[in-house]
Amino acid sequence: MAGTGFNVLGKNGLTLSFEVPLSSLTTFQLGGSCPVLISCEAPQQLTDAVGFLIREKSPFILIGGGSNIVVSDAGVEYPIIRYVSARPLIEREGNDVVVSASTLLDDLAKFAADQGLEGVNYTSGIPGTVGGAIVGNAGAFGKQVGDVLKLVTLIDQRKGQIKKVLPETLEFTYRNSNLKQSGDFVVSAVFALRPGDRANLHKERSEILTVRAEKHPNLSTHPCAGSFFRNIEPTSQAGKRQATGWFLDQAGGKSLQYGGAKIFEKHANIIVKSDGCRAQDVYELSQLMAKLAKDKFDLDLVREVRFVGRFNGMPNGQAMIW
Repeated sequence: MAGTGFNVLGKNGLTLSFEVPLSSLTTFQLGGSCPVLISCEAPQQLTDAVGFLIREKSPFILIGGGSNIVVSDAGVEYPIIRYVSARPLIEREGNDVVVSASTLLDDLAKFAADQGLEGVNYTSGIPGTVGGAIVGNAGAFGKQVGDVLKLVTLIDQRKGQIKKVLPETLEFTYRNSNLKQSGDFVVSAVFALRPGDRANLHKERSEILTVRAEKHPNLSTHPCAGSFFRNIEPTSQAGKRQATGWFLDQAGGKSLQYGGAKIFEKHANIIVKSDGCRAQDVYELSQLMAKLAKDKFDLDLVREVRFVGRFNGMPNGQAMIW
């Protein structure tokens, strides 16, 4: 299949690469290679690629900006579709914004601020794509992308058909949507924003970027995937979520290390790559963090970061395959 079949995709304007090291495509900068990488930027390209692989009955993996995944040291044995656009694919329609899921989330935040539109400024500086943000219901400062979604265009992962759905059908909860279970792919989305003051939005955006720079690792010097576990749900409706990093810090979690995987010195819920780090090290360290939270506070941590490929000790084999 790799020869003739994939050449058809190349003729449709998609970029094909073979035996690609996945460490170059993730913010953790870890992982082995994939046999074929299909690079898409525009919605029609994604539709073509997914449709082709479904017709060929070929399992595959879809990734975006690679900011929320850890790829196995052995790599993966299936084709990977990478859906990321180098430039923002966004249009304004009144106070709505229509955006390709391949657009970087921070580019959406900047576009909205430039247009004087409120509703997504809190996503400033969050790495990854709009598609990944929708799947994981990304957010910050008590807000989340599901709150301002108006319409989502998906590809059915079984038949490759396009469908448009309202946000309530995605059953958004904290850092979650049913897309993680259905496996459907986000093609594009419409966000319902509201008019705001452009100068104030840019001031707020600058402040948010400063806060993120102070609390989160610089990916160029400390490769990572951001917060590893979701924050802790409140014990009552009157409460609010508590930072998992606080519990891990109180339990001495910042001293944890496994091989080349370490805990970030400023945030006990972030694993960073250091010299000699393997993807398996990250998995093992995450297991130690979860055990520490369970032993000290009887908390069952839920991962935000997803593992791709085969890891020793992982009960469900290879993850994220469609």
